Amino acid sequence: MNIRTLKHFLALAENLHFGRASDECHISISALSRNIRQLEDELGVALFNRDNRTVVLTQEGRKFVDYARETNSRWNLIRHELTDNSDQLRGEISLYGSVTASHSFLYELLNRFRDIHPGIEIKLRTGDPEHAIAHILDGKEDVTIAARPANLPRNLAFKPIAMSPLLFIGPLEQQVPNIPTTAPTMIKEWENIPMILSESGVSRVHVDAWFLQHDITPRIYAQVTGNEAIVSMVSLGFGIGVVPKIVLDNSPLVDRIKVLDVQPELAPYDIGLFALKKNLKNPMVEAFWNLIEGE
Repeated sequence: MNIRTLKHFLALAENLHFGRASDECHISISALSRNIRQLEDELGVALFNRDNRTVVLTQEGRKFVDYARETNSRWNLIRHELTDNSDQLRGEISLYGSVTASHSFLYELLNRFRDIHPGIEIKLRTGDPEHAIAHILDGKEDVTIAARPANLPRNLAFKPIAMSPLLFIGPLEQQVPNIPTTAPTMIKEWENIPMILSESGVSRVHVDAWFLQHDITPRIYAQVTGNEAIVSMVSLGFGIGVVPKIVLDNSPLVDRIKVLDVQPELAPYDIGLFALKKNLKNPMVEAFWNLIEGE
């Protein structure tokens, strides 16, 4: 077993697709398959169940993921300590954020990081912000950017970047009679309005608390993954939605929706960097962390 084989295993464990994993590792599918088989032979267990269509981690494979991630992280640390006698950091750091976060914050951070630390290779994955913290806790990424939940796990470090208001939005023009373009004047009118909300996450927690505070049972038309999809559906007149202001600031559909003046306003949320506290000892993670002034 060697560190390259562990990297190949992790790529397949995260992608669950031989084609995508082989592209990420810059090797052929046959070479990747051969390396995985050799690893399974050494361990004496099957790490994946695979057929012509699917690749799934076995129970043993899920256990081995934790070992492989920890070993890979420790390998990167010791390699840096043993081989780098210069002041310039070298290695790899993995980041995760939503498309909105990439436009709003990561572009400027990555630009500065590259200038300061040109020897560090950056891996950036984009996806649903609701999964950002899970990616850190599961060890899939080193640093992520997301909204701060009310309860932060003890092993997780957070550094704030900005605060974003949460806004009620409606279509620019009324397309359906029960979907207004202005905020209802009576609280109970909200129960007749189709709502388009995040399936989960910090914004959903805040809007649920707002409805509960006003004793409103919302009529939920759709629960979606990703704030960008909420803006799209609202612009088409399907209902009223709730999104962070930073999403609107970067949306190509901002001219097709209208921000509603709803009082009292929804509680805003903090946006910032997340990392495992133990990983802040990694000089590359620490270097990225220190791009943000503050805590």
